[in-house]
Amino acid sequence: MKKDIVLDANGHRRFGLRDKIAYAAGDLGCNMSFSLKSTVQTFWLVYMMLETGVLSVLLLLVQIWDAINDPLIGTLIDNDKRQYKMGKFKTYIFIGACGLLVGGAAVFLPFPGAPMAVKAVLFVLGYIVWDAFYTIANVPYGSMLSLVSDNVGERAQLSTWRSIGSMVGNILPSVILPMLIWQKVTYNGTTDFLDRIEIPEGVDKAQFLINPETKLPYAIGDKVLSPTTGKQVEILLGDRVFWVALIMGVLGFIAFLFMLKTITIRVDENSVKTVAAREKFNVFKAFGKFMKNRPAVGATLAAMGMFLGMNAATTANTIMFATYFNMASLSGLVQMIGFLPMFLFMPFITKIVEKYGKKEASVFGTIVSLVGGAIMLIFPLIGSANVALIVYLLGLVVFGVGMGVYTCVSWAMMGDAIDYNEWKFGTREEGTVYSLHSFFRKLAQGVGPSVVLLLMGALGYVSKLGTIGQSAETAHNMCWLVAGLYLFSAVLQFIGLAVIYNLDKKTLEKMNSELTERRAATSADE
Repeated sequence: MKKDIVLDANGHRRFGLRDKIAYAAGDLGCNMSFSLKSTVQTFWLVYMMLETGVLSVLLLLVQIWDAINDPLIGTLIDNDKRQYKMGKFKTYIFIGACGLLVGGAAVFLPFPGAPMAVKAVLFVLGYIVWDAFYTIANVPYGSMLSLVSDNVGERAQLSTWRSIGSMVGNILPSVILPMLIWQKVTYNGTTDFLDRIEIPEGVDKAQFLINPETKLPYAIGDKVLSPTTGKQVEILLGDRVFWVALIMGVLGFIAFLFMLKTITIRVDENSVKTVAAREKFNVFKAFGKFMKNRPAVGATLAAMGMFLGMNAATTANTIMFATYFNMASLSGLVQMIGFLPMFLFMPFITKIVEKYGKKEASVFGTIVSLVGGAIMLIFPLIGSANVALIVYLLGLVVFGVGMGVYTCVSWAMMGDAIDYNEWKFGTREEGTVYSLHSFFRKLAQGVGPSVVLLLMGALGYVSKLGTIGQSAETAHNMCWLVAGLYLFSAVLQFIGLAVIYNLDKKTLEKMNSELTERRAATSADE
């Protein structure tokens, strides 16, 4: 017997688990594509062999597009008054999902032999196409939360389930993708593995056919060792990256279709905008006001530090695993193990904040992250790569534990910063504070990786040599770069939260109490 569908007062299916699972599937679909972003730099650096300086400039260019992309497409959606069978928001998500079927793969077109100018054009065009379709799907998806329910509690539940979908959508590709696209080389009687690199100066191609340990020619099935580092050669299968990206596009498309078919829209679409209306914006005046808001500046500096640690070091970390630890295929798994402790705080964050306060708990966390960064500075000093990996992983876990609390309360601290603006200066300035906070976060996400690429070049990384021909010194320098980036990240977080951010638990309670009194008095006067 078919179970009767329970309807709400407006005749819609009542909000429930079905909507929450569907909404989580939407972010899983988004992240099947977004998680490829961490592979883009590695692909173009290692397989396509773009020089670090060129790739750095191109990354900055596409980040500019990334910054203007969201409001442009959001405005396009908001101004579209046509009637769609599925509804406007679902239709745009469907269009974006169709584009992402191939859009994710568009940025991984495998033409390593193309001229440098052609490679640059392929990178920029591929990224623009991919990012445009991602935005077409993601912007209305984010706004759809307000369409599924007008109940504050139900919207909060959708936000939580979105985080779950995002987490699954990020972790699975991050762990599995490196295992699929990196391959350790064993001798098969040919020199195919040398076809895509230029041999380092002073190294004869024939040396790659001689085992540096035994000084004898390789036999079929032997591990191929680099004559420059003495470690097994590991290559990036660039052709496979393209096909894996296509498969992830299909999986993301299936997740989107499930969401579109399953989720119920209960709120009038015309009442929800993807881009909030903005007043005339004076950037210099806004920046001046923002800099007077200590909590906003402190929380923003901490967020920039967080992104420098989590995003900017990604490419250097992958190169380090390929050239020094000789396990690029497991780099994603190691990173996941390191950052998994951050999620352990989620069930307990309310009790932690109530007992200790957001600032106090976050500052203690930054001290723990500083310890993790200090531990990382030890691993490049260790001669044994296996022991060094253990020390590195220990430092990464400690760093992740330290970031746990701040990761959970970062947006809540920005909410307190807006209240601080009202408390100190009499105006909330929500748009200004959030806009500039978002700008600086994007600055860290965009400029950080570009700067890291330049540092890699300065430390000896030569793109045309791939990961096979890098010297042992360069491989070791990547260790110092990664360790330094994590420590620098922890230092920025500590300065932002411990030195600049000034809303401790006692001050926060005083501020909230006085604001409540002011608002009550204002309401009484009206």
